[in-house]
Amino acid sequence: MKESYRTVLGEGTDELVEKRSRFIATVKPVKTEAEALEFLESLRKKYWDAGHNVYAYIIEDNNIQRYSDDGEPAGTAGMPVFDMIKKEGLSNILVVVTRYFGGILLGTGGLVHAYSKAAKMGIEAAKPVTMVLCREITVSCEYSLLGKVQSEICAQNYMMGETEYADAVKVKAYIPESEVEKFIADLIDKTNGRIGIEKGDVGYAKS
Repeated sequence: MKESYRTVLGEGTDELVEKRSRFIATVKPVKTEAEALEFLESLRKKYWDAGHNVYAYIIEDNNIQRYSDDGEPAGTAGMPVFDMIKKEGLSNILVVVTRYFGGILLGTGGLVHAYSKAAKMGIEAAKPVTMVLCREITVSCEYSLLGKVQSEICAQNYMMGETEYADAVKVKAYIPESEVEKFIADLIDKTNGRIGIEKGDVGYAKS
Protein backbone atom coordinates (compact mmCIF):
# COMPACT_ATOMS: atom_id res chain seq x y z
CA MET A 1 0.00 0.00 0.00
CA LYS A 2 1.21 3.51 -0.81
CA GLU A 3 2.15 5.77 2.09
CA SER A 4 -0.22 8.45 0.81
CA TYR A 5 -2.40 9.55 -2.08
CA ARG A 6 -4.52 12.57 -3.00
CA THR A 7 -8.25 12.35 -3.51
CA VAL A 8 -11.29 14.48 -2.63
CA LEU A 9 -12.95 14.82 0.76
CA GLY A 10 -16.50 14.22 -0.41
CA GLU A 11 -19.00 14.67 -3.19
CA GLY A 12 -18.95 18.07 -4.86
CA THR A 13 -20.61 19.76 -7.80
CA ASP A 14 -20.28 22.98 -9.78
CA GLU A 15 -21.61 24.35 -13.04
CA LEU A 16 -20.13 26.19 -16.01
CA VAL A 17 -22.06 27.90 -18.82
CA GLU A 18 -20.28 28.36 -22.16
CA LYS A 19 -22.25 29.87 -25.06
CA ARG A 20 -25.49 28.70 -23.47
CA SER A 21 -24.28 25.11 -23.04
CA ARG A 22 -24.43 23.96 -19.40
CA PHE A 23 -21.59 21.81 -18.07
CA ILE A 24 -22.43 20.29 -14.68
CA ALA A 25 -19.43 18.70 -12.97
CA THR A 26 -20.06 16.11 -10.27
CA VAL A 27 -17.10 14.69 -8.37
CA LYS A 28 -17.03 11.86 -5.86
CA PRO A 29 -14.35 9.86 -4.01
CA VAL A 30 -14.57 6.16 -4.93
CA LYS A 31 -12.50 3.16 -3.90
CA THR A 32 -13.63 0.55 -6.44
CA GLU A 33 -14.63 0.50 -10.09
CA ALA A 34 -18.01 -0.94 -9.12
CA GLU A 35 -18.64 2.05 -6.86
CA ALA A 36 -17.66 4.43 -9.67
CA LEU A 37 -19.95 2.75 -12.19
CA GLU A 38 -22.88 2.65 -9.75
CA PHE A 39 -22.62 6.38 -9.10
CA LEU A 40 -22.19 7.09 -12.81
CA GLU A 41 -25.40 5.19 -13.55
CA SER A 42 -27.26 7.20 -10.88
CA LEU A 43 -26.16 10.43 -12.58
CA ARG A 44 -27.27 9.14 -15.97
CA LYS A 45 -30.73 8.62 -14.49
CA LYS A 46 -30.70 12.01 -12.79
CA TYR A 47 -29.63 13.80 -15.98
CA TRP A 48 -31.53 11.53 -18.36
CA ASP A 49 -32.36 14.42 -20.68
CA ALA A 50 -28.76 15.65 -21.05
CA GLY A 51 -26.86 15.26 -24.30
CA HIS A 52 -23.72 13.82 -22.74
CA ASN A 53 -22.48 12.41 -19.44
CA VAL A 54 -18.73 12.49 -19.94
CA TYR A 55 -16.65 10.79 -17.26
CA ALA A 56 -13.20 9.80 -16.09
CA TYR A 57 -12.01 7.90 -13.03
CA ILE A 58 -8.82 6.60 -11.51
CA ILE A 59 -8.81 3.82 -8.89
CA GLU A 60 -5.71 3.08 -6.79
CA ASP A 61 -6.46 -0.64 -6.52
CA ASN A 62 -5.05 -2.33 -9.66
CA ASN A 63 -4.35 1.16 -11.11
CA ILE A 64 -7.65 1.31 -13.01
CA GLN A 65 -7.99 4.31 -15.34
CA ARG A 66 -11.01 4.92 -17.56
CA TYR A 67 -12.61 7.78 -19.46
CA SER A 68 -15.35 8.29 -22.05
CA ASP A 69 -16.34 11.05 -24.48
CA ASP A 70 -19.94 9.77 -24.34
CA GLY A 71 -20.71 10.87 -27.89
CA GLU A 72 -18.66 14.06 -28.00
CA PRO A 73 -15.97 14.29 -30.73
CA ALA A 74 -13.05 12.00 -29.89
CA GLY A 75 -10.51 13.57 -27.57
CA THR A 76 -12.58 16.66 -26.74
CA ALA A 77 -14.27 15.56 -23.51
CA GLY A 78 -13.22 12.41 -21.63
CA MET A 79 -9.50 12.95 -22.14
CA PRO A 80 -9.52 16.59 -20.93
CA VAL A 81 -11.43 15.49 -17.79
CA PHE A 82 -8.98 12.62 -17.26
CA ASP A 83 -6.01 14.94 -17.83
CA MET A 84 -7.33 17.34 -15.18
CA ILE A 85 -7.50 14.49 -12.64
CA LYS A 86 -3.89 13.60 -13.48
CA LYS A 87 -2.78 17.24 -13.38
CA GLU A 88 -4.23 17.61 -9.88
CA GLY A 89 -2.48 14.40 -8.81
CA LEU A 90 -5.70 12.70 -7.70
CA SER A 91 -6.87 9.10 -7.55
CA ASN A 92 -9.76 7.11 -6.06
CA ILE A 93 -11.95 9.67 -7.76
CA LEU A 94 -14.76 9.86 -10.31
CA VAL A 95 -15.43 13.05 -12.28
CA VAL A 96 -18.58 13.28 -14.40
CA VAL A 97 -19.32 16.33 -16.55
CA THR A 98 -22.89 16.47 -17.81
CA ARG A 99 -23.57 18.68 -20.83
CA TYR A 100 -26.82 20.29 -21.89
CA PHE A 101 -26.32 21.65 -25.42
CA GLY A 102 -27.20 25.34 -25.76
CA GLY A 103 -27.58 25.49 -29.53
CA ILE A 104 -24.17 27.02 -30.33
CA LEU A 105 -21.30 24.82 -31.49
CA LEU A 106 -18.17 25.30 -29.40
CA GLY A 107 -15.67 23.69 -31.75
CA THR A 108 -12.91 21.28 -30.75
CA GLY A 109 -10.88 23.81 -28.77
CA GLY A 110 -13.98 25.19 -27.06
CA LEU A 111 -15.08 21.74 -25.93
CA VAL A 112 -11.65 20.86 -24.54
CA HIS A 113 -11.55 24.16 -22.64
CA ALA A 114 -15.08 23.79 -21.26
CA TYR A 115 -14.70 20.18 -20.10
CA SER A 116 -11.30 20.90 -18.53
CA LYS A 117 -12.56 23.99 -16.70
CA ALA A 118 -15.75 22.28 -15.51
CA ALA A 119 -13.74 19.30 -14.22
CA LYS A 120 -11.42 21.62 -12.27
CA MET A 121 -14.38 23.51 -10.78
CA GLY A 122 -15.98 20.23 -9.67
CA ILE A 123 -12.73 18.97 -8.14
CA GLU A 124 -12.32 22.20 -6.18
CA ALA A 125 -15.91 21.91 -4.92
CA ALA A 126 -15.19 18.37 -3.69
CA LYS A 127 -12.16 19.63 -1.70
CA PRO A 128 -8.91 17.79 -2.53
CA VAL A 129 -7.20 16.14 0.46
CA THR A 130 -4.18 13.95 1.11
CA MET A 131 -4.88 10.53 2.60
CA VAL A 132 -2.05 9.01 4.63
CA LEU A 133 -1.57 5.35 5.52
CA CYS A 134 -2.08 5.31 9.28
CA ARG A 135 -2.33 2.83 12.12
CA GLU A 136 -5.01 3.24 14.77
CA ILE A 137 -3.37 3.61 18.16
CA THR A 138 -5.34 3.49 21.42
CA VAL A 139 -3.66 5.14 24.40
CA SER A 140 -4.95 4.25 27.88
CA CYS A 141 -4.01 6.59 30.72
CA GLU A 142 -5.03 8.15 34.01
CA TYR A 143 -7.19 11.27 33.83
CA SER A 144 -4.26 13.36 35.07
CA LEU A 145 -2.29 12.45 31.93
CA LEU A 146 -5.07 13.09 29.42
CA GLY A 147 -3.97 16.65 28.64
CA LYS A 148 -0.38 15.58 28.05
CA VAL A 149 -1.43 12.74 25.72
CA GLN A 150 -3.78 14.95 23.73
CA SER A 151 -1.18 17.72 23.49
CA GLU A 152 1.41 15.30 22.10
CA ILE A 153 -1.02 14.04 19.46
CA CYS A 154 -2.02 17.57 18.43
CA ALA A 155 1.56 18.88 18.47
CA GLN A 156 2.45 16.37 15.75
CA ASN A 157 -0.70 17.22 13.75
CA TYR A 158 -1.92 13.64 14.02
CA MET A 159 -5.60 12.90 13.63
CA MET A 160 -7.42 12.43 16.94
CA GLY A 161 -10.16 9.84 17.16
CA GLU A 162 -12.82 9.25 19.81
CA THR A 163 -12.08 9.48 23.53
CA GLU A 164 -13.63 6.94 25.90
CA TYR A 165 -14.09 7.92 29.54
CA ALA A 166 -14.21 5.08 32.09
CA ASP A 167 -12.01 4.10 35.05
CA ALA A 168 -9.16 5.17 32.80
CA VAL A 169 -9.28 7.29 29.65
CA LYS A 170 -8.80 5.76 26.22
CA VAL A 171 -7.76 8.07 23.39
CA LYS A 172 -7.67 6.91 19.78
CA ALA A 173 -5.24 8.48 17.35
CA TYR A 174 -4.29 7.76 13.75
CA ILE A 175 -0.53 7.80 13.26
CA PRO A 176 1.31 7.53 9.92
CA GLU A 177 2.61 3.97 9.72
CA SER A 178 6.19 5.17 9.25
CA GLU A 179 6.03 7.20 12.50
CA VAL A 180 4.24 4.77 14.82
CA GLU A 181 7.27 3.45 16.73
CA LYS A 182 8.71 6.92 17.30
CA PHE A 183 5.34 8.23 18.48
CA ILE A 184 4.97 5.40 20.97
CA ALA A 185 8.53 5.76 22.27
CA ASP A 186 8.16 9.54 22.69
CA LEU A 187 4.82 9.20 24.46
CA ILE A 188 6.12 6.55 26.85
CA ASP A 189 9.10 8.79 27.63
CA LYS A 190 6.98 11.89 28.27
CA THR A 191 4.54 10.05 30.54
CA ASN A 192 7.21 8.02 32.35
CA GLY A 193 5.65 4.85 31.02
CA ARG A 194 2.32 5.42 32.80
CA ILE A 195 0.23 4.58 29.75
CA GLY A 196 -1.03 1.57 27.87
CA ILE A 197 -0.66 1.27 24.12
CA GLU A 198 -2.77 -0.86 21.81
CA LYS A 199 -2.09 -1.07 18.07
CA GLY A 200 -5.11 -1.36 15.81
CA ASP A 201 -5.77 -1.72 12.10
CA VAL A 202 -4.02 0.08 9.27
CA GLY A 203 -5.99 2.27 6.88
CA TYR A 204 -6.02 5.63 5.19
CA ALA A 205 -6.91 8.77 7.12
CA LYS A 206 -7.09 12.44 6.13
CA SER A 207 -3.85 14.22 6.93
